[in-house]
Amino acid sequence: MAEHQGLLPSERPLQLLDETGTPVDGSGLAMPDNRRLLEAYTSLVIGRRVNDQAGALVRQGRLAVYPSSHGQEACQTGAALALADGDWLFPTYRDTAAVIARGVDAVEVLTLLKGDWHAGYDPYAHNVAPQATPLATQLLHAVGVAHAARLRGEDTVVMALCGDGATSEGDFHEALNFAAVFKAPVVFFVQNNEYAISVPLARQSAAPSLAHKGVGYGVQGERVDGNDTAAVLAVLERAAESARSGGGPRLVEAHTYRMQAHTNADDDTRYRDSGEVDPWVERDPLTRMEKYLKRKRVLTKAKQAEITEAAEAVAAHMREGVAKDTDPEPAELFAHVFADPTPQLNEQAAFLADELSREGN
Repeated sequence: MAEHQGLLPSERPLQLLDETGTPVDGSGLAMPDNRRLLEAYTSLVIGRRVNDQAGALVRQGRLAVYPSSHGQEACQTGAALALADGDWLFPTYRDTAAVIARGVDAVEVLTLLKGDWHAGYDPYAHNVAPQATPLATQLLHAVGVAHAARLRGEDTVVMALCGDGATSEGDFHEALNFAAVFKAPVVFFVQNNEYAISVPLARQSAAPSLAHKGVGYGVQGERVDGNDTAAVLAVLERAAESARSGGGPRLVEAHTYRMQAHTNADDDTRYRDSGEVDPWVERDPLTRMEKYLKRKRVLTKAKQAEITEAAEAVAAHMREGVAKDTDPEPAELFAHVFADPTPQLNEQAAFLADELSREGN
C-alpha cells in the first residue's frame, strides 16, 4: 500500500500565484522563468481575443456554434506550451485557443465550427488531432498514438485534453487503464470547469477529486489551480517530462470555471445564477498573470501594446477568413474518411451524386 501513496494527488490544488498575482510558497513547483511567463501571457491575451471574436462571429451568423473557453485560457496555454515540437495534442471542441496556441491557423480551426468540411486543418502539420465533439473518444486515440510512439522507440508525449464530464464516460476509464498497463506516455489533462453542460460536478462524481480517479489504475494524479497559468505550465511540463522519461501516464486535474454558457445554444441561467459566476471574475487567469508580470517589471506598456496588437491581428484574420463564402462541394463529404473507401461509403457517395444530378436536370 505504501508504494501507492505516491499516486495520490495533493490535498489542495497546487498554486504558484494567488488571485492577486502574488507568489505563494508550499507547492514544491519551480516558477517558470520570466521569458516563459511572458510567452504564456501572450498566449493568454490571444486566447481571450480568440474567444471574444469567435463569439461575435456566432452572433453575426458566420459560425454555427462556438464553445467558449473564456476564463479557462490558463489551461489552454499550459497544454500547448508544455509540449515539445514533436509531441501531440488531442483537443476537445472547447480547446480552440489551445489548438491556435499550438500553431494551427485560426481560420482553419474555425472551419469545423462554421460547419464546413472535415476537421478544417491538417493534423500532421502541427501534431494536433481533430477537435473531438463526442466526450472522451479522443482519449483512446491519444493513448493509441502514445503507445505506437513508445513501440517505435520515440520520445513523443501526448497531451490528451478533456473536461470533467468526460470522466464519467467509459472511454476515459478504458484509456487510463490501457495507458497505465502499457506505460503509454500520455498526460491526461482534465479541465474541471464544474459543469458538464448543465450537470454540476457533484452530480457526476463522489470521488474526493477527479485526480483521485487515477489511483485505481495505477496512474499518479495531481491537482492544480487551473486559473494560475504559472502553476498549470509547471505541473504540465513536469508531467510531460515524467511521461517522456518512461514514467508512464499522468492524470492532471485543473480546477477552473466555465465563465460563459456551454455554447451559444445554451441558456446557462436555467441551471446557475450570476452569484455563482461573479467570484470567478476575480480569479481571472489573464489579470492574475498581468499583475505578476507588471510587478516584476517584465510587462512594460510597450510590450503590452505589442501583445495587444498581435491579438488584434489574429482577430482580424479570423474575421476576414471566416467571412469568405465558399461554394460547397458535396463530394468532399466522403473524402478522407477512410484511406480506402468502404463499399457503404461508395454507395452513399453514388446515391448523393445521383440525387444531385437529378436536381440539375
